[in-house]
Amino acid sequence: MKIAIAADHAGFTLSAELKAYLVELGHSPVDFGPEKLDPKDDYPDFVLPAAKAVAGGLCERGVVIGGDGEGEAMAANRIKGVRCAVFYGPLSGSI
Repeated sequence: MKIAIAADHAGFTLSAELKAYLVELGHSPVDFGPEKLDPKDDYPDFVLPAAKAVAGGLCERGVVIGGDGEGEAMAANRIKGVRCAVFYGPLSGSI
């Protein structure tokens, strides 16, 4: 499955770990950034292209990662056809 991944500086490290995990599971993560850690980056620059890729069918699913997730979810939900929810808590089971 092609899965869009996007983050801001707060989610940069987790994003890299998630991409590696998804590859282990046989998925194809599509990285929408950021390419390097920059404390001044802004999540819409990465979240909006990822959400558009899901809405447009380039990716089947998407995961956006940030500090608290609220802004990221609101940005993604601005794209017609996307429904993004905020998740707080430990992962369990399989993705």
